[in-house]
Amino acid sequence: MATDEETPLLIETPPTPTLNHKKDVHILCWAFLLIFLAYGAAQNLESTINTEGDLGTISLGILYVSFTFFSVLASLVVKKLGSKTALILGTTGYLLFIAANLKPTWYTMVPASLYLGFAASIIWVAQGTYLTSTAHSHANDFNLHEGTVIGKFNGEFWGMFASHQLVGNLITLALLRDEKGGSTSGTTLLFIVFLCSMTLGTILMCFLSKRNGKEEQMQDSRVTFSSSVVSLLKAMLNLLLDIRILLIIPLIAYSGLQQAFVWAEYTKQIVKPSLGERGVGGAMAVYGVFDAICSLAAGRLTFGLSSITIIVSAGALIQIIVLLWLLLGYSVAGGVLGTVYPLLIGALWGIGDGVLNTQLSALLGILFKHDLVLSFLYLL
Repeated sequence: MATDEETPLLIETPPTPTLNHKKDVHILCWAFLLIFLAYGAAQNLESTINTEGDLGTISLGILYVSFTFFSVLASLVVKKLGSKTALILGTTGYLLFIAANLKPTWYTMVPASLYLGFAASIIWVAQGTYLTSTAHSHANDFNLHEGTVIGKFNGEFWGMFASHQLVGNLITLALLRDEKGGSTSGTTLLFIVFLCSMTLGTILMCFLSKRNGKEEQMQDSRVTFSSSVVSLLKAMLNLLLDIRILLIIPLIAYSGLQQAFVWAEYTKQIVKPSLGERGVGGAMAVYGVFDAICSLAAGRLTFGLSSITIIVSAGALIQIIVLLWLLLGYSVAGGVLGTVYPLLIGALWGIGDGVLNTQLSALLGILFKHDLVLSFLYLL
């Protein structure tokens, strides 16, 4: 007769996670770096290399109008396809845009810009959904604090993403040459390199694991498009009535405005008068380096709402100091200070941008984890 001591103890072991969540984050980071180092640098060049009839400027305008229009439907597409498929679909727009720059005409650039507006709206909603879903899964599988994991994953992503400014501008500086008469040589080789980089990034996307969370579930195929749109609009309205999203929207709006300041005013009014056109790439590289470092650091320090509040406040304070400096005491200087001041402003502004990118994504992931696709629509 067996005694209690002889009865084997059955110890339940937790199930082994089937997905390598950290690997997926690394793949996502590298894929976006390879894609956006090309697109970011190409975007910087559009208004200077495609000057005939203002083709470059008009193409960018068409792109952002298209982006605004299709953003309304982006969450619907991501829910229908799943975030992994939507990410891969989104990369095709960037590939087409870079390819169009190899033969820039109205017949190539305008359609490519229209399609990129659609693709960009898809890829960014899918990115936020996929990254946050991965963070939730990793936290659940290993019994970790969700806020901490979301912060770390967002910090890694935005840190890598911000470095595209450095890498893309260095490639541009290495391959482009200013010719006599104001022309530029090496653009064809540059865009071929960019196309190769984007192709590699797209291939990497294919190695992402498919996510099966609630936010990834496919809608019933019997549901009509019109009813899906109506449901989407109702869900957007319900979310818009949530006091939490109403409090976050001003931060999202400011994040967009401070990025617009970099592209529109910083390069034109601060960098160019002091460092010239050739200095724009170097200044943006400095901006990107500090953006990347701060994104990584802010992600590591994130563990919940209180830490997000402190970090965002610190980043906003830095940018407020820069704005007060520009409004009250800044003037174009000569000599060493003429070089240092624009770079210092870029570095400080990059710190603020890194904070906002990382913390806003983490905040949405923490507060709206039950409807990630729709919540990340507000970041567009």
